[in-house]
Amino acid sequence: MTMTDTQNYETIRADVTDRIGTITVNRPEKRNALSRTVLTEIGQVLDAWEGSPDVQAVVFTGAGEKAFIAGADISQLQHYDLAYGLAAHMQKLYDRIEEYPKPTVAAVNGVALGGGLELAMSCDIRILAENAKVGLPETTLGVLPGAGGTQRLSRLVGKGRAVEMILTSRVLTATEALGYGLCTQVLPADGLLAGVRTTVQTILSKGPLAVQMAKLVIGNGAETDQRTGLLLERLAQTLLYTTEDKAEGANAFLAKRPPEFRGR
Repeated sequence: MTMTDTQNYETIRADVTDRIGTITVNRPEKRNALSRTVLTEIGQVLDAWEGSPDVQAVVFTGAGEKAFIAGADISQLQHYDLAYGLAAHMQKLYDRIEEYPKPTVAAVNGVALGGGLELAMSCDIRILAENAKVGLPETTLGVLPGAGGTQRLSRLVGKGRAVEMILTSRVLTATEALGYGLCTQVLPADGLLAGVRTTVQTILSKGPLAVQMAKLVIGNGAETDQRTGLLLERLAQTLLYTTEDKAEGANAFLAKRPPEFRGR
């Protein structure tokens, strides 16, 4: 029997099942718009889960069937000022998600616009429901994507497509997003979370230290030249060669049995 530990906050739900933590933005009446409270509560959950052995991966999704996260709460946007912009609360939270030591997956179950797409892009993997639509329409409001959108989108889909999407506020269908390389899978809406969990369980069956190192090397290597990236790769591999998990992985393969990794 699978046991689920659920915590309800004011604007999100936090569930843990089979080592997978799921953060659900729970404001369906607002299309799960991002308020300051949502950002604060996501940060609190990430704090709690980072050092917990009970959580080995994190999934983000939205409540209801229509929206993942439809963007920032526009009722709050009109009060943002110079000081709030410089504080960059949302950008800093998304930087943290991108650098989180555990694998992160965005289960995009509906509309993901503005800050919603920016959150998804900060995750390691994005999987979309067939009915999902994604875009960065901030220029329509007289601002720009300021939580990493101008940078992460161009790295994922290329500069030309990023410029076109942002300047025109173009919204992509799930199929278009897959063609752009903005996501890795498109699944039926009623099978999205099950498909995401299958992907996450596959990741969790691998060596945890290898997964963490791979995240570090890929993430940091993408921001530097290839020579430096290859050096990072070499050093990470050298460290992994010294671990018990490496020995277990090789022994299990030769013995034709599933490995029992311990993260050591």
